[in-house]
Parts: sequence; C-alpha cells; structure tokens
Amino acid sequence: MLVVVDVDYPRTLLELKKRFSSDVSCAEYLAALRWHARWSCPRCAATEGWTVRRDHWLCGHCRYEMSVTAGTIFQDSHLPLTIWFRAIWQMTSQKNGISALGLQRVLGLGSYKTAWAMLHKLRRAMVRPGRDRLSGTVEVDETYWGTEESGVIGRLSANKAIIAVALEEDGRKIGRVRLQTIPNLTRATWHGFIAASVEPGSTVRTMASSPIWGWTVTSTSVMCKQNSPMTSMSCLVCIASLDC
Repeated sequence: MLVVVDVDYPRTLLELKKRFSSDVSCAEYLAALRWHARWSCPRCAATEGWTVRRDHWLCGHCRYEMSVTAGTIFQDSHLPLTIWFRAIWQMTSQKNGISALGLQRVLGLGSYKTAWAMLHKLRRAMVRPGRDRLSGTVEVDETYWGTEESGVIGRLSANKAIIAVALEEDGRKIGRVRLQTIPNLTRATWHGFIAASVEPGSTVRTMASSPIWGWTVTSTSVMCKQNSPMTSMSCLVCIASLDC
C-alpha cells in the first residue's frame, strides 16, 4: 500500500521527528515518491505487488523482490533511513548548509568520514542533470583546497586541489554557482570550464592574470573583462570550503 505524499515541508526538527519517526514511515514516503499512486515491477512492469519486509517489495507476477532504496543514494547504506532523512533536513533547512563536522555532532555519528560521505552523496544528488549554464554577467576565478604548503607562493601548488568557481551576478546578490576541480590553470583548461558553465554571449569578469584571460572565447562568444571590480568573489573561499 502506498501513502499519499503531502507537499508540505517539515519546518522544525520536531515536525520531522514526528512525521518520520521510524524506518517504516521513511520507506513508505520513498515508495510514494518513487511510484506515486501505483507500484510497478522494474522487471516485468506488473502492478501487482506487496511489501514483504521493511523496505522490500515482492512482485506478484514474476516474484522479483526489490528494495525501495535500490538505485538511490540510500542503497547499500547501513545507516537507518531516519538518520538519512535528518541529515537531508539539516542540510536543506539551514541557510549556509552544514559541514561534515557539524553533521557528525548533530546526528551523533561515530566518525567524521561517515558524515563526509553522506554530505558528498547528497550534494551530488542535488546537481540537476542538464542544468542551464550561467548567463548575464558571470565572475570567474579560482581557489585552492588543502593545507598550507611551505616554500610555495603565488598560484603555484604542489598538493592542493585547484577549484574553478563561476558566480552569476543577481543584482547585488550572488546568483547561481558552478564549482569544478581543474588540473591546472592553463588557457585550455579555463576555456573548457567557461564553455561548460557559461552561456554564449555572457560577459565574464575576473581578476586573473593576463596570460590566461587576455583573450576572447570565440567558440562561445564569451567576452573577458580583465581587472573589473569583483563584488562577489569575497565569498569564494567560503563557498568552496563548506567542509571546513
């Protein structure tokens, strides 16, 4: 039996705990999201089936048994669904998100690695396939992820990860954001990142050096304006360092 999914969102942690107090209620909610009004067997497409365990369904035609979490970020996880649901709520209900250390403390998880892996899965799931590229005026720059390196100055880095960042201007606010790890700071690498992240005809603003930025991306008609004032890049390190 499938439950009807309400469109409301738990506004408080108390509401979340009351609504999803057990793994059974979480599994019923996932089943309703996945199959809406009627269950369907992924093998034979039959609609006759019933639950045989907490989150497993059995097809009445071909006898195929499947889990409601199969093919989702919850598959093969040893954590209860209630923990996953609380992690999702914590991540989406806070304006600035939540770090892996903060999630570990709130959920009482035994290891930082578990909290980090959960956030990594959730963030990947939140990326919409085929999403639109940024448009209008876009600020582009890079930041670095890693510990301080002795004897290394400027843009040189031996062990740090290089993260390319593109921020879409939205009036006086930051609009949509695109982040991507890149292998180096060559012109070809930046060209690829901009072409994948920014709509043709948009204007890119940056404070990067002229050997990289003193050109026009002809394949996408993205014009670079060097040394323009950067109004939003002060948040760049904060955005790229959510797990600090």
